Amino acid sequence: MRILSGIQPSGKLHLGNYFGMMQPALELQQRGEAFLFIANYHALTSVSDPAALRQGTLDVALDFLACGLDPARTVFYRQSDVPEVNELAWLLSTVTPMSLLEKCHSYKDKIAKGLAPSHGLFAYPVLMAADILIVQSNVVPVGRDQKQHVEVTRDIAIKFNNQFGEVFTIPEPSIRDSVAVVPGLDGQKMSKSYGNTVEIFGAAKEVKTKIMRVVTDSKGLAEPKDPDTCNVFALFKLFANEAEREALAARYRAGGLGYGDAKKALLEKFEAHFGPLRAKREELARNLDYVEGVLRSGAERARAEATQTLKKARQAVGLE
Repeated sequence: MRILSGIQPSGKLHLGNYFGMMQPALELQQRGEAFLFIANYHALTSVSDPAALRQGTLDVALDFLACGLDPARTVFYRQSDVPEVNELAWLLSTVTPMSLLEKCHSYKDKIAKGLAPSHGLFAYPVLMAADILIVQSNVVPVGRDQKQHVEVTRDIAIKFNNQFGEVFTIPEPSIRDSVAVVPGLDGQKMSKSYGNTVEIFGAAKEVKTKIMRVVTDSKGLAEPKDPDTCNVFALFKLFANEAEREALAARYRAGGLGYGDAKKALLEKFEAHFGPLRAKREELARNLDYVEGVLRSGAERARAEATQTLKKARQAVGLE
């Protein structure tokens, strides 16, 4: 089974990214043949600063390697190091109905958030289809809100295969229903767009400041509290085992626990988890030749698959 996932280098990775995408992506290493790419072509629809894009791409590579990505198990690469994906995107675009792209929620959502309505943003699903199809992926793990992306890819691949012959594997979405929504500092979904994030590799002092700002209700120290409606507890339980969750929940319900103490318990869990990983990341940052070597090796492995797929597609449409 070949599994593909990707992430944009459009800002510092935070807890929402980690529990929503990174952790599940790292678990793929145990499930099958994993391909993971840094989607820097896609990031061009929202990042216009070249230096920021380069730094963001490096940061994603460092973050994943620090968090346990194994280059021997995962084909890890920059999207821009596999140029075949762009030619395939053009071939796919010639069979993609405009009506299919006009139905995509992501374009409308991003325009509503203030992004410029460019052709790149509109055609984003076609490039995503090329990412998935060029390595003949069987499975694409996505959140339920991203299922449409894989459905569009399936529609495009089926249309291409029907018109030109069997070239592409038809991928299946793997829905990550078990992944909890990670609340941000203000209680909304954690997102760079809302400015409510806790970066996984932020400086320890900055992380502490942010965690102490997590919004809670106004109940006093002695009052019983509901852990199920508390943003601090929602973050704590992402790190804790069942016994730890039950113990803290009991303290909430009994009264006598202040939110400041709950935030300190969360901070301890954060540092216990990310402190060692932060040290590993700092070590990797001092050995960028190794990081670059991992990405180039991954690109070579990805291109070996991509060139075969592109050749089949070119032959099918009559370019060879």
